[in-house]
Amino acid sequence: MVSRRRSKRICQRGRNNEKRGAMRESVKSLRIPRFRRFTTVQLLVALGLLFFAFPFVEEVKGGDIIVSLLFSLVLISAVLAVASRRRTLVVALFLLIPAIVGRWINHFRPHLVPPAVFLIAGLVLVAFVVVNLLRFVLRAPSVNIEVLCASISAYLMLGLMWTMAYWLVDQLTPEGAFSFNTNAGTHSMNGFNAFYFSFVTLSTVGYGDITPVSKVARMLAGMEAITGLLNVAVLIVRLVGSLFNSKVSVIPMQAVVIRIGRAAKSSAASDPTGLATAWD
Repeated sequence: MVSRRRSKRICQRGRNNEKRGAMRESVKSLRIPRFRRFTTVQLLVALGLLFFAFPFVEEVKGGDIIVSLLFSLVLISAVLAVASRRRTLVVALFLLIPAIVGRWINHFRPHLVPPAVFLIAGLVLVAFVVVNLLRFVLRAPSVNIEVLCASISAYLMLGLMWTMAYWLVDQLTPEGAFSFNTNAGTHSMNGFNAFYFSFVTLSTVGYGDITPVSKVARMLAGMEAITGLLNVAVLIVRLVGSLFNSKVSVIPMQAVVIRIGRAAKSSAASDPTGLATAWD
């Protein structure tokens, strides 16, 4: 009997240790890396600088250099925001180097590197960043300032990704992939026009001053509108659900049974004859 009890205790301890190890591994997988604390905030600040400065500095002399600097700052901040593991950092750097180097070489020597080179590299890099940001938001155990900044940054990075996609399609379509229904400004999707059309489409506003005419451009515009709506819906459900779960505490079943038993004992002690219960 004693040996059986000891064996049962040893088995129970082994099961408890396995459960504790699994719980620790799950907590580690959901734990936010320490250096991520300020990088998502920095990414959001860099995106805000690019978005607010883009329409004002493009027409200024030397404005292209300022836009390139801000664009490089956004890409570097995005890499730092998602580089939680060494493998992720290596892949992000592998995509970051051709995007930034190609952008600057194209700026000073356009005949050496065509815009399609840095646009494709930047497009893949931004898509990689968006996937990692959304993964971080969906796996976060609770909602804090990092998760909020990551969700907003993911939405803005989506618009930046489609900006480069429209720019790339316009570069690869000599006959014109977009129609401009206004006489003001330049009739090209380079720079701010692609940026403007991307976020107007992402928010499903559609003013009609720029219209996609090629099949590829129309397909991209439709896909962007769908991804924008789905991204907002998924993030709202995720954030609201995590906030609700953090505020509502679930009582274990054993505690419920104990409370019901105590309530029954107290009612029996206050009314031993059971007349009050029968009268009710």
